[in-house]
Amino acid sequence: MDQDPAYRAAFATAERAAWEIDDVLPEQARLDLACPLLPEKLARTAAAPFLDDGERLVLNHLAGNTYLAMFGLIEEFILPFVLDHARPQLAQDDWRTRALINFAGEEAKHIQLFRRFGRTFARDFGEECPVIGPAEAIGREVLAHPPLAVALAILQIEWMTQAHYVESVRDARQLEPLFKSLLKHHWIEEASHARLDGLMVEALGDGADDDALEAAFAGYEAIMAFLDGGLAAQVQLNLAVLERRIGRTLPAEARDALQAQQHQAARFTYLVTGLAHPRFRAAATALSPALGERVEILAAHYS
Repeated sequence: MDQDPAYRAAFATAERAAWEIDDVLPEQARLDLACPLLPEKLARTAAAPFLDDGERLVLNHLAGNTYLAMFGLIEEFILPFVLDHARPQLAQDDWRTRALINFAGEEAKHIQLFRRFGRTFARDFGEECPVIGPAEAIGREVLAHPPLAVALAILQIEWMTQAHYVESVRDARQLEPLFKSLLKHHWIEEASHARLDGLMVEALGDGADDDALEAAFAGYEAIMAFLDGGLAAQVQLNLAVLERRIGRTLPAEARDALQAQQHQAARFTYLVTGLAHPRFRAAATALSPALGERVEILAAHYS
């Protein structure tokens, strides 16, 4: 299949949608932390047990900070993966090369943006909030799997991003304005990334036999399990900050219940919404109907 027109269209769309970091998050911009950062559908802090409304707002802020920190970690392994995918054809003057190099450049810009947000949040929240890592170790673990496995994981994340903004963020009026604008600009560029990664999945899966597809999907499942472990660890970090901020230590039973509730919220946000996205399931099914069915089973597992 000639993918060149699709790459050319994606590149043209990306050029029209481009923005600069200073326009989205100026260095001296301040967050209004009287407002929630994440919509309730993603943060799920209204249901957090053993907390009052003010404490749940703090937990929402921590979930919002985590949201962008997670994207920063993820995009640090997307960046080298895309460059590796582009490298074999760098000598060719084609739209594929230009689109993928632009894709990588936008991911580098997003990493820079999220790091700036982390500094902004720490300043306005009043303390540093630790994040799982280091990013290099996470990247090594993910990129050790077959390229098709990694491409599937990235595609899931790209479609997840689209679903989050369209279904939960775009029409939410109560969110912190600066944070909401940042999510909008991220979503704009990620739309073309989802299309490009779909093309990479298609190219990597072209001609793959059953054994190769099985190895790829096993690697993809391992990546999901690895990320899930990271989500559980991040919830623990957030709860430690929450206890410092609210000035009380939760009883063990209450903390365990809150840990379980927030871990399941994170699973929904970072795993299930991508696994359940019809465009992601269609891409998996196009590789193999059996893989499409296994995606559905995996979504049920994390739900």
